[in-house]
Amino acid sequence: MSSKSPAILWFRQDLRIIDNPALSAAVASGRPIVPIYILDEETPDIRAHGGASRWWLHQSLESLRADLRAKGLTLVLRKGSARHVIADVVSQSGAHAVYWNRCYEPGAVARDTAIKDALKVDGLDVGSFNGSLLMEPWQIETGQGGPYKVFTPFWRRLRELYDLPDVAELPESLTPGPALDSDALADWTLCPTAPDWAGGLRETWNVGETAARERLHAFLDGPVADYPEDRDRPDRAGTSCLSPHLHWGEIGPDQVWRAASLLLDEGGARAKGAESLLRELAWRDFNHHLLFHFPEIATRNWKPVFDGFPWHDNPEGLAAWQRGQTGFPIVDAGMRELWHTGFMHNRVRMIVGSFLIKDLLVDWREGESWFWDTLVDADLANNAGNWQWVAGSGADASPFFRIFNPMSQGEKFDPEGKYVRRWVPELAEMPGKFLHRPWEAAGEVLASAGVSLGETYPEPLVDHAVARTRALEAYKEIKSS
Repeated sequence: MSSKSPAILWFRQDLRIIDNPALSAAVASGRPIVPIYILDEETPDIRAHGGASRWWLHQSLESLRADLRAKGLTLVLRKGSARHVIADVVSQSGAHAVYWNRCYEPGAVARDTAIKDALKVDGLDVGSFNGSLLMEPWQIETGQGGPYKVFTPFWRRLRELYDLPDVAELPESLTPGPALDSDALADWTLCPTAPDWAGGLRETWNVGETAARERLHAFLDGPVADYPEDRDRPDRAGTSCLSPHLHWGEIGPDQVWRAASLLLDEGGARAKGAESLLRELAWRDFNHHLLFHFPEIATRNWKPVFDGFPWHDNPEGLAAWQRGQTGFPIVDAGMRELWHTGFMHNRVRMIVGSFLIKDLLVDWREGESWFWDTLVDADLANNAGNWQWVAGSGADASPFFRIFNPMSQGEKFDPEGKYVRRWVPELAEMPGKFLHRPWEAAGEVLASAGVSLGETYPEPLVDHAVARTRALEAYKEIKSS
């Protein structure tokens, strides 16, 4: 046992031990380590986890606890205001240092700043680090010295500045601090029980640091070669599905970059796929860059002109969209995939977002809220940023008048209908010609496929052509006001 006083290692969205800068700092300090995770549902402006995120967190904490135990450490779990919990643990452990990796959400920034200031006043050594982004939001500036608002120049600048850090090696065993009382993870009731709706999540995901690394290497060993095309094909297993692992910090973006960059020198398809993956990592950084510099984008339109948009109060349409009962097969497939797996293919996220906002004229914040509750990768910066991108109200956004046609999108990106047939099984026997527009099929075609519109599968909520015209008129109204 070290004669030094302990260091508290505060885990947050960095639930891993490899390539964890805060853990490396704690080890380098030579102090015994007290690892802690705090379920903070009390600090103002800290958004509570959605249901799917709570399920993932439970599994990830179990995995982290086992990984730490293998290194000789015991993870302490506490629930409450992080400021009060940290103060209590400092007092109980006699710690003289606290280390953590930074979060960039507005509420977390304010909370962490206050905690750091208070600890420093008390004479503690406090270190915070970058464990979740390629580059921190203040490290990339335009030529005028301000934040970027457009992705492509941000990406070019990140490529110029990014310097892949070395990985600190961890010793086989770590020195534990004093034993402290811990909450029982089960007492946090993060997993649903009445009813238990998480069967699809359990079926879909392996959670934790080892699973994250395995998923990365499986992707780079195969699907990456076809990623530039397959990233738009929900009917193929062509994406990395790393987003929840990245959000929870079970793997860091530096680790992904390090592994993917090895393919760049190969040339050919795998190099192109790796470059596309790195660009997606940068898009993730870009959304955090925007949220840090413009925190209001989490809840308010980036473009103020959208404050006057004539959104419709449409609870029936919203509920049908949430349930995957809109009558548009590609939309319904996406919403059902989301409910079952806690995930949705990115192309389909854009399609269902466009449908809610532009076909139904429902405020993008309603969609963002539903995704927050149902996505295992729900992330404030990415969720709000991407919803505003679809709405046309965000930074570097798709223009509002880009309105996805759900029929042609389905026909283009799910041409054989594999995705729709999987998630909308009541249409499984429909001929491909009508699968993405079943209302155009003759009665005998529907009957032979076992489909009765309005009974076994809903009639379309709207006429897309009419809804498109309505949306464009609404946009013209705010543009001219």
